[in-house]
Amino acid sequence: MGLTRTFLLLAALTALFLTIGWLIGGEMGILVALALAGATNLFAYWNSDKLVLSMYRAVPIEPRQAPRLYRMIADLAERAQLPMPRAYIVHEQQPNAFATGRDPEHAAVAVTSGLIDSLSEDELAGVVAHELAHIKNRDTLLMTVTATIAGAIGMLANFAFLFGHGNNENRNPLGMIGGILLMILAPMAAMLVQFAISRSREYEADRVGAAICGQPLWLASALAKIEQGARARVHHAAEANPATAHLNIINPLHAHAIDGLFTTHPKTAERIRRLQEMAGHGLARPIAAPARSSGRRPARGPWG
Repeated sequence: MGLTRTFLLLAALTALFLTIGWLIGGEMGILVALALAGATNLFAYWNSDKLVLSMYRAVPIEPRQAPRLYRMIADLAERAQLPMPRAYIVHEQQPNAFATGRDPEHAAVAVTSGLIDSLSEDELAGVVAHELAHIKNRDTLLMTVTATIAGAIGMLANFAFLFGHGNNENRNPLGMIGGILLMILAPMAAMLVQFAISRSREYEADRVGAAICGQPLWLASALAKIEQGARARVHHAAEANPATAHLNIINPLHAHAIDGLFTTHPKTAERIRRLQEMAGHGLARPIAAPARSSGRRPARGPWG
């Protein structure tokens, strides 16, 4: 059901994008909108991970620098049957983490220094498993596409306003008033759809992440600590780049006290409740590691 809902929301976002193109220039406007979407998504496909890691001033982690963390990521990636992602640390005191990359072969997992300092190794494993679930589910590419389309909708809405009140009123059937309304409402609608997709994928990443590490309560405990830390400490890189907030495991922005349509993440309490329910019903069976990993404990790595 989660995947179906995500598909429908993405279809709605695309339909809104094409509709704005049609309002601007009819069939030609749709073609221009498609060309713009193709160009921006192509750029994002190849460069989104580099841009995000640069925005957060993420530093690569080498095995010799953090051997236990590096081994943890490698073990969990192997258990999830994923290639070893690039590992990064973000020097921020707020505990948080994110994954990025166009596919599992070009993925990266980044954790803040505050996350390493705040969590136990089991809790940290739960967070890493959650981020690997995003990679496994291709959410890193999906959220890049949705963010790109949402941004392009804002650009097209501004064009609609500019073309809607020129000397030739027939250019745009909306007219000046309609152009103003479209400029305000279209980006808002796109943002709502983008955030709805993000919230849906967080629930799924929690579920799959719990299956990867085999212990839903590790992630549940981590989420409670991260939520508390996110409220107490400023994440300077995220505050400087608020459009990337949805990538983090918990909303890193301080203006997120009210959880509703305009939030990038579902309520932490609800996420914890679902994970506790999974643990109570034994629904998070560990994902089997490949045969070459025989001899390792199925639910815990040597870091546990």
